[in-house]
Amino acid sequence: MASITIIDIAKMCGVGVTTVSRAINNHPDISEETKAMIMQVIKENHYVPNNSARNLKRSASKTIAVLIKGITNAFFNRLIQVFEKEIQQKKYSFILQRVDDKEDELEVAIELEKEKRLRGIVFLGGYFSHAKEKLEQLSVPYVLCTIGMTEEFDPNEYSSVSVDDFKESYKMVDYLCSQGHKKIALISATMDDVSIGKLRLEGYKKALADHGLAYNERLVRCMKEDLESYSMKNGYVVTKELLESEDEFTAIFAISDSLAIGACKAIFEAGKRIPEDYSVAGFDGVDISYYYNPSITTIRQPAEDIAEETIKILFDLIHKKTTHIHKVFPAELVVRESTMRIEQG
Repeated sequence: MASITIIDIAKMCGVGVTTVSRAINNHPDISEETKAMIMQVIKENHYVPNNSARNLKRSASKTIAVLIKGITNAFFNRLIQVFEKEIQQKKYSFILQRVDDKEDELEVAIELEKEKRLRGIVFLGGYFSHAKEKLEQLSVPYVLCTIGMTEEFDPNEYSSVSVDDFKESYKMVDYLCSQGHKKIALISATMDDVSIGKLRLEGYKKALADHGLAYNERLVRCMKEDLESYSMKNGYVVTKELLESEDEFTAIFAISDSLAIGACKAIFEAGKRIPEDYSVAGFDGVDISYYYNPSITTIRQPAEDIAEETIKILFDLIHKKTTHIHKVFPAELVVRESTMRIEQG
């Protein structure tokens, strides 16, 4: 347990990293009971706060952290492989830190920066909704990867690499509409997701409107918050509920391939066929979407290009070769066996 971090202590105690930090620093804004519990866990695990790290020169460290939200999303596997390769080629150390759905990734990043004396950070997945004042607590460069930012965020405050989530979602729903589907269900993120969830939902709505189709909120089903987001299980549970609701639809568009595969399982269990009874479409273009039977129609993101550009921008920021950059890659509609044209919707 020599490499235990404040983040590990926070998870053991079931509290946030800032609460652990308050306990360690004897901050008055914490109950005695909580403080005692945290200090006991610290003692049992022989954790030594690395306060001296704040006073060491930043140049002494050559470590990059990737903070990932949505570890079950298969699309991220390809990105992580490229991150690790590119970072190690530059003779830097690579840390992969999982952030739970309910955790504040910025709090985790701030504490990790102190503990590991990071040179840079990649935020991968999730949605990013933080005040400028809080972002300024990070003193190292960072890049948001596959986190679609909406217009309320100032692009001069951060760097990002992604696809155009609104445009690519529109592309998929436009395709389904062109195949005769008029009642298209959506498996979306939770409504508090102001990143890719919001953008893909808006793309869905716009495509329906452009085809003269009314938006039916009963056909928009959010992922379950008590299940791992973007997981097959989440797609399965949501689709099972949708089928049991008896709301009519002829196609499902899931905002990730993993969700789409979970949806297929629920449809088959209901005794229905794909695509004869229901068309199913996903998003990402992960390998399993091709090898699944039936193969899944999807939006294929250029994973390797996204990952390589993310690391390039991060190191340009570290070496002060650039200011904030936003790179948007085109994605590709890949039509496979899980969708078909229908005569009536």
